[in-house]
Amino acid sequence: MAQPITPQIVGLTTDPISLGWSEQDVMLYALAVGCKPETELDFIYEARGPKVLPTFAVIPGLKVMGAVMSNLQFNLAMLLHGEQKIELHRTIPASGKATAVGKVVEVWDKGKAAVVGVECSVSDHEGPLFTTHATLFIRGAGGFGGERGPSRDPLTPPHREPDHVVQDVTREEQAALYRLTGDRNPIHIDPNFARFGGFESPFLHGLCTYGFAGRAALSALCGGDPARLLSLSARFSDQVYMGDAIITRLWELEPGRALLQVETGRGNVVLNQGLVTYNPN
Repeated sequence: MAQPITPQIVGLTTDPISLGWSEQDVMLYALAVGCKPETELDFIYEARGPKVLPTFAVIPGLKVMGAVMSNLQFNLAMLLHGEQKIELHRTIPASGKATAVGKVVEVWDKGKAAVVGVECSVSDHEGPLFTTHATLFIRGAGGFGGERGPSRDPLTPPHREPDHVVQDVTREEQAALYRLTGDRNPIHIDPNFARFGGFESPFLHGLCTYGFAGRAALSALCGGDPARLLSLSARFSDQVYMGDAIITRLWELEPGRALLQVETGRGNVVLNQGLVTYNPN
């Protein structure tokens, strides 16, 4: 039976979940987050690998997050992705099988909304592969008398020009393509469902924007080598609509550590509080 969202669900853990993915899955994901044949053929052509984008970790993680959230009482139309983090323990293979465990690690009461943190730990036969952490913002689910949660020092861009700026443009069918990777939330394709959720029209999956940002960081900071990217975290702050430009700005703070912020061509910041850690060599 589904449980109400209260602090009592912290520690809720799934049974081990079997995962599997193929070369087709990783290539479809790469296309869905904007990879292009002329510049990123290694990620979308099996004769060249394919290499796997580190942010592909969110796709197996989505199945586990769904298993966790299926145990909770909430309205799907009121669910928004608040933050996302991935930690890579090894390079993700182009195809593979793994076992994952999902766990509720935090619940906070923001008054009119609830915040739920879900961690997903994925391992294969060689050991830990990657860990994902998703912070979910559920409108209308707050007011249960819980704590608001700790405040954190904001990650503010330095008062200088970014070290790297990477520009992309989304396609009109971007969300329709991305949902084929497994995220079937109808708010991203069904106009009626989007309006029911309080939005004028369907908008791009936050994790698709996150994938665009991950590609930008991989290219600018890691020379396109997935083995060099160690972690990526970011907060979702606004929606991207189909056809929007996506502009990723990166400030190198020290070797192996960079701040990330993403805007649209309309000037609104859609990802902030972004931090990338990577092997600078």
